[in-house]
Amino acid sequence: MTEDVRVEVPGPQVPRNRNRWGQGERLRGDILDAACLLVSELGSADALTIRGVARAVGIAPASIYQHFEDKTALVRGTIEHDYARLSAAMLAADEATASDDVVEHLRAQMYAYCQFAIENPGHYRLMLHSRYHAESGVAAGTGKHRPMLGILNQVVTVFERCESAGVRLRVPSQRASVLLFVAAHGRVALYHAGGETDPCEITPFIDELISVLIDPETEPRS
Repeated sequence: MTEDVRVEVPGPQVPRNRNRWGQGERLRGDILDAACLLVSELGSADALTIRGVARAVGIAPASIYQHFEDKTALVRGTIEHDYARLSAAMLAADEATASDDVVEHLRAQMYAYCQFAIENPGHYRLMLHSRYHAESGVAAGTGKHRPMLGILNQVVTVFERCESAGVRLRVPSQRASVLLFVAAHGRVALYHAGGETDPCEITPFIDELISVLIDPETEPRS
């Protein structure tokens, strides 16, 4: 999967000026945004190339190598970048929910998760494709190198907030999060596979899942 591109510069090399404060990180973000867009257009990361991303950003391939040592590192960065976008979308949906009902905040985060998956099919496939994870090393280690756990823990946190507000769950919050996440992913996968024609059907499905996980006798506190 690693792309080996050698850049030869005739004659003496001119030292590259250092980026001004913040410019290097901004360029890295531009590279990741371009890579994400190309993955969406191509449908996978297989056809993604360093040169293609460089053309999309309007820079030389050598500039990408200052941030990513090879295509494998770029794919890893792209996956983590997409997970950060997903996490931000879920948190933004949570914060935008004015209701004091904590369950509504749970719904908001899961709606945002499904919406991201539906609107970004190429990205979503890349984020969950085990081969890309194995080749790029995303599944290794902890923290940012296991971004799926970060999303799952976000859902766990919301379930814990529900419990703190007096909402009783039928199963522990960790297990409830896994059940909800796996079921939501399965429904989205069904949609992408063509077995679900109307994405609007996914929202009531999430509502049904959450109602199954919550004790009907619960008395939530605001």
